Amino acid sequence: MSETTVNPDALKMMSFTVFSKLEGAVTAGMIHLGDQLGLYSALAGSDTPVTVSDLAGRCGLHERWVREWASNQVAARIVSCTDMSDPTMPLFLTAEAKCVLASPNHPAFGMGMFHRLPQTMGALREMPASFSTGLGHDYDSHGPEGAVGIERSFEPWNQNFLVPVVLPALDGVVEKMKGGCSAVDIGCGAGGAAILLARTFPESTFTGYDISRHALARAEEKRQEAQVRNVRFLDPRESPLPEDGTVDVVFTFDCIHDMTHPFEMMQSIRRCISPDGTWLLVDIKALDTLEQNVARNPMASLLYGISVLSCMSSAMSAPDGAGLGTLGLPESKAREMALAAGFSRFRRLEVEHSVNAFYEVRP
Repeated sequence: MSETTVNPDALKMMSFTVFSKLEGAVTAGMIHLGDQLGLYSALAGSDTPVTVSDLAGRCGLHERWVREWASNQVAARIVSCTDMSDPTMPLFLTAEAKCVLASPNHPAFGMGMFHRLPQTMGALREMPASFSTGLGHDYDSHGPEGAVGIERSFEPWNQNFLVPVVLPALDGVVEKMKGGCSAVDIGCGAGGAAILLARTFPESTFTGYDISRHALARAEEKRQEAQVRNVRFLDPRESPLPEDGTVDVVFTFDCIHDMTHPFEMMQSIRRCISPDGTWLLVDIKALDTLEQNVARNPMASLLYGISVLSCMSSAMSAPDGAGLGTLGLPESKAREMALAAGFSRFRRLEVEHSVNAFYEVRP
């Protein structure tokens, strides 16, 4: 296209679109700093606006740096300021901002992905080689902070809704777990869900499996802190899943799409599960086509990008990896794969979640 055919208004809009993405990336870095430096916690802990100087003092930080950070946050409409013309910059968090930024037990808490932002963006250094060779990188390539970031991303919602909302939606599972059964959590990460279930159902036994040594180390640390004895954490490469149909309940939370061999995992789950067992499959809410995802999911671009840097990279970390990626397991594909793996019943649960879909899968 020649220069004379360029629409100047469309050019301005394209430049705005591209640089708005850069603004988002830079502000995401500032959110990471606000979380890591305790700035959000300090703001949330005050019932009245806090001047930028006072905020710096509370956190033991240099005022000039905090002022520039706060200016970004006010401009981005994340932190509020009572009067931007006041040189003291009286800052505060709205009630909603406190939930997202500074309330780790609230289901809307959103700092998990920002916790691991340096590790996620650090993967960019490896991407040219991956695009050339096709080989990605597993989750341990993000280091211990990557595991903690995943933990902080998913545990708030699970701690609030897994036991009172999700489990009762499954046929007979609560009664089975109350009476005592065998359950496994595949891709257990830092172990939060398994430990919660073990505390809630002391008559049952739980085994968490993960291939991330960082996640397993964190899970064992949390298990000891919680002092629960009916849960253990294993690496399936060293202690494989049972294949004798003795497991009553299987959980997979947000991990099947990350696996290099998801169908083979489904076959392994079929072999381990009892004839009347239940598999709770939780995975990213996705649709069948790019067009549908773009039209109906305002976060589609974020999820496809995270897929390149994390999810699909993990799913391509073996030479023959399936590479499903973040939006690679819509309900239709999950159902098709589960039935092909030997299951006969597949039901989507009526559980509301902003990111995930929940399925009950039975032999």
